[in-house]
This record gives sequence, C-alpha cells and structure tokens, in this order.
Amino acid sequence: MKLRVTLLLVVLLAPLSARAEQIEPRQEYRSCLQMARQKPEDGWEEAIAWQSLGGGEPARHCAAVALIGLGKYEEAARRLESLASQSRRSEAVRAEMLAQAGQAWLLAGKPELALAAQDTGLQLVPGLPDLLLDKAVTLAQVNHYQEVVGVLDTLLKAQPSRVEALTLRASAYRYLDKLDLAKADIARALVLDPVFPDALLERGMIRRLEDNPAGAREDWLKAINLAPESAAADTARRNLEMLDVKVK
Repeated sequence: MKLRVTLLLVVLLAPLSARAEQIEPRQEYRSCLQMARQKPEDGWEEAIAWQSLGGGEPARHCAAVALIGLGKYEEAARRLESLASQSRRSEAVRAEMLAQAGQAWLLAGKPELALAAQDTGLQLVPGLPDLLLDKAVTLAQVNHYQEVVGVLDTLLKAQPSRVEALTLRASAYRYLDKLDLAKADIARALVLDPVFPDALLERGMIRRLEDNPAGAREDWLKAINLAPESAAADTARRNLEMLDVKVK
C-alpha cells in the first residue's frame, strides 16, 4: 500500500470533527456530530430525530456525517454537495461542506468527483489549507504527482510547518525520482514531529530506495510501535514482509 492511502486515513477521517464543529457552535450540534463520528448508527438516529423537530441544516449535516461513518459514501457526498449548494451560510462554511463531500467521494473510490467538489470549494475560499491538502491527497490517488507538488507548494507557503503536507510532498517527490527533495521534506517533517508514523514510513521507503534496508527496517518498526493499529503500521508490516522475502 502506498503512503498516499495511509495519508488518506490521516487527513480525511480526522478532520471531520474539527471542521464540522466550526459550522455551528451550539452544543446540540457538536454532540450530534460527535455521536455521528463515534457511533454512526446512533448519530444517524439522533440526526433524523433532530431533523423532525426542526433541526434544519445542522441536523441534515449531522446525518450526512453519520452516513460517512456508516460507509454510505456516495449518499453522504451527494447530501453534502446539496447542502453546500442550498446553504445561505458563509462561503467558508459551504467550502467546508464541499471539503467533506470530496472526502466522501474519495472514500467511495471516485476521485474525479472528489476533485470537482474540492475545486468548487477552493473557488469559494481560495487557498483554504485543509482543502488544499485534501486536493493533494486526491491527486496522489490518481498518480498526478507533479500536480501534488504544485498544490502542496501553495499550502506550505501559508503553513510551512504542516507535517502532513511535507510528508505527502516527500512521497510525491519520491515517485518523481527526486530523492534529494524527498529527503529534505521528510527530514523537515521529522524535525517538526519525530514520532509521526507516516513520516517514518516514508523515510523508510526512501531508505529502501537508497539500498539502506537496515535504516528502512528501523523506521518501519518504529512506525509500528508508535501506532500499531494504524494504516501506517499496516503498510510498514507489508513492507517489512517484502524486505524479508528479498533478504531470503
């Protein structure tokens, strides 16, 4: 599994909480969204009940988030896009809804629709960092690595210490056979966060290409120890298995 799949889980699933809570400060909304993320079945029921009591747009948004947790990605994406098009809230709020729609489309395996939603969101709020990162992840999914670099260049000008962006750009540089640039980005990422599993995973990939299997093994084992249940750990385990087969 490539690093970009790991980053998809890191970048896309985690932000559903922080981003959504910016849309409506009321406790009821925050509670519904939290339930939708942690217990999507209960969150769905809560959202539907709230909607019947006049919950309006916040209730519909909560229901869409619950659908993502339930694995109904396409339905969630359609609902979020509809909300964004109908909402009378600020452009920033609508852009966040489109960001989530893009996340859902990508999880549904439809990157072209994810990119369309993300580009529409960026038209509303040009340069929105989280949305730029989402777009870079989507572009990486379809192997458009030069475009990934361009998007992340823009993001990193605004947020030069964004560890996820540095790690993903390092991965893109690696696929473009620009190892010196990849090494510089991943070194910077690990200075900022020495225990970021995805950065350790990526450095291991680079070390393997440099014929440094011992260094690669060290990084992958550390990634596994830091987050044994993570996607990064799963990828590290598979790479270790391939490394062991090659050694034998």
